[in-house]
Amino acid sequence: MAKNRIITVQNIPVTVSFEDADDYICITDMAAAKSDNSRAADVIKNWIRSRNTLEFLGTWEQIYNPNFKVVEFDHFKQEAGLHTFTLSVTDWVNNTNAVGIYVKRGRYGGTYAHKDIAFEFASAISPVFKLYLIKEFQRLKEKENDLQKLEWDAKRFLSKNNYLIQTDAVKNYLIPVCNYREDLQWLPYAEEADLLNVALFVFTAKAWRDANPGLARKRKDG
Repeated sequence: MAKNRIITVQNIPVTVSFEDADDYICITDMAAAKSDNSRAADVIKNWIRSRNTLEFLGTWEQIYNPNFKVVEFDHFKQEAGLHTFTLSVTDWVNNTNAVGIYVKRGRYGGTYAHKDIAFEFASAISPVFKLYLIKEFQRLKEKENDLQKLEWDAKRFLSKNNYLIQTDAVKNYLIPVCNYREDLQWLPYAEEADLLNVALFVFTAKAWRDANPGLARKRKDG
C-alpha cells in the first residue's frame, strides 16, 4: 500500500497518509474548503482552541493513547473559552504527548489527523464536505481492499503452481541426499512448504492458523 494517497473532495485534493497501521488525513488540505491555503493554519488554530474540540481530542487520546498526559489536557480545557487562550497543534502534541494529530514537514507537509479526528474537523468546515469526505475515503478503502485481494489471489496462484515443482525437487534431491527414514519423509516437504509460505505470505501455515483461527476453521470445514 502506498504511504500517501490523494482523494478529491468537492474538487479539493486531500492527502491520506498511512501511519502506524492506520490512516491519517491532511486537515490542512481540508481547510482549503473553508478558506484559501494561506489561511489554513488559522482555520486549524481556531478549531483546536475551542472547548468542544479539546474535549473530543482529549477523549480520543484517553481511549487510544496510554501515554496521553491527562493533567496537561485538563489545564488546556480549563483555559479554553478565554479570549487570551491560544493553542497550536505543535503545543498540543508537545504538552500532552498526543498521537491523534501531528504536523508533517516537507513534501506532503501539513497537519494530519487520525481519520476519526479528521471527520470531526470536517464537521467544523461543512456537514456537506464531511459527507463527501467520508464517501471518497470509503471509495479509497474499497479500492485498496480489492487490490489486496487480487494480490493475495495472485500469490496463491503462484504458490499452487510451484507446489508440484517443489515436491518433485524434495523427492529427487533432499530425501536421497539427507537419507530421511521412511516414516519421516514428510518433514522436508513441510519445511520447504513453510519456506514458500514465508516468502510469499510472510507466514508459516501454523502462524497463519494461529493468527486467523476463524478463517482456518472455515477453510477446514469448507
